[in-house]
Amino acid sequence: MHSYIVPLKALFEKHADPARAAPMRKYMRDQFEFLGIKTPERRELQKQFFEKHGLPLVVELKPILRDLWALPQREFQYAGVGLLGRLVEALPHEFITTIEYLIVAKSWWDTVDSLAGEIVGVHFHRFPKVREKYVAKWRASDDFWLRRTCLLFQLGYKEATDFDLLCDLIRENLGSNEFFINKAIGWALRQYARTDPKAVKKFVTATKDLHPLSRREAMKHLE
Repeated sequence: MHSYIVPLKALFEKHADPARAAPMRKYMRDQFEFLGIKTPERRELQKQFFEKHGLPLVVELKPILRDLWALPQREFQYAGVGLLGRLVEALPHEFITTIEYLIVAKSWWDTVDSLAGEIVGVHFHRFPKVREKYVAKWRASDDFWLRRTCLLFQLGYKEATDFDLLCDLIRENLGSNEFFINKAIGWALRQYARTDPKAVKKFVTATKDLHPLSRREAMKHLE
């Protein structure tokens, strides 16, 4: 285990609450173990840790994140996403390979969505060539978490959203029975509707094969 993680692991374990861990595990369909640290407390612990230990060098980030992902309790993956968020503007373009690993390893909406909107979105904005290459790769993937990331990485782009790209990605996923794809389609459309509601209404109206869940989510604040 990387030396940077050792005191973080000790800090989190000191604040573990088994009574809270059980319902947290159940909420995540028993896919992950939990220490039982709720989000506000975990964020405060992370803040204290960063203030005391500082941030690691970017060159150390890859092994640190992989070690955090290897730990069984989900709070450590959340800490990894938080750490990555603090350094996202300093990442080199080739760090996308590590980001991809974090998406496909221990995949679930709680980490994937944070990585998509907070990390991938920034990284793709900084490196257009990386965006072009990896959107092409991920949109054709059998791993629906990578396709979900494609649908969600523009959530914070507002006027800079490539809506034509988003529409193409949505059309490619029409007919899917995967809840997390159909939910992502609706979420992405609902978010862009804050910027251009007419465009979203037009797309939803014209796309007859849009899943009812996607349609309902997209129109939630427009009807």
